[in-house]
Amino acid sequence: MNLVASARMYAVDNATSAAWSALFSRIAALSGVPLDIIAHAAPAPLEDLWRRDDLGLAFMCGYPFASGPFSVRPVAAPVPASGDGMPFYATHLVVRASSDIATLQDSFGHRIGWTVAHSQSGFNAIRTHLLGDWRERGLLYRESIGPLLTPRRVVEALLAERIDIGPLDSYFYDLLLVAEPETAARLRIVATTTPRPMPLLVASQAVANEVVTSLQQALLAIADDPAGRRILAHLRLTGFQVVEAESYRILVREAQAADAAGYMQPG
Repeated sequence: MNLVASARMYAVDNATSAAWSALFSRIAALSGVPLDIIAHAAPAPLEDLWRRDDLGLAFMCGYPFASGPFSVRPVAAPVPASGDGMPFYATHLVVRASSDIATLQDSFGHRIGWTVAHSQSGFNAIRTHLLGDWRERGLLYRESIGPLLTPRRVVEALLAERIDIGPLDSYFYDLLLVAEPETAARLRIVATTTPRPMPLLVASQAVANEVVTSLQQALLAIADDPAGRRILAHLRLTGFQVVEAESYRILVREAQAADAAGYMQPG
């Protein structure tokens, strides 16, 4: 039975999904590890994907990786082309381009959306970013709307005027700029959180060490492969880097700080 690969978190549209499939196929060829590519499309819970024991390469958010009961190990994390050469990302707090909201503070008293409580970019990063204002002012928004589940649904809720501000994973936004520039043009960033470790590609703990090593080496070498380099460019990546599990612990500490303060949900 082949291992599976999934880029569900960053399957922005069909063309992007096809690029991820091409990348995984190239990694399979370079590593000699056959991979079955699966969509695991929303609304299927990501937790169900992360609990599988046949994961070869699957994107996992850093917060559940560091805190959750998932039997996985890190393989590598992507390096966004828009960053500083490190496997980091952030959360953009976005509004409609036509909105009167010019700053984050202008959004207070309006409606904020969020994705799901186990998300770093769509939930915990917002709590951390807003915690100081919440301590000073108390309730910041008249409505806190969620779970919206995915960045795509945050965009849909904004454009349908069901929320006034919401979180977008900065790498998802990079992909949206390429895939749907007309959609991205209808959004405007009013704040960006502190960069934190990227969602990473994980394998199940049950996968043999030598198989994980082969996949990891292929990911690290993909930027030197002509075909791989073209795929990376489409995906707005420069490559992949090895990451340590300990580097993701900051996400747990920040979430615990918000919990301890009583700020349990963006709002």
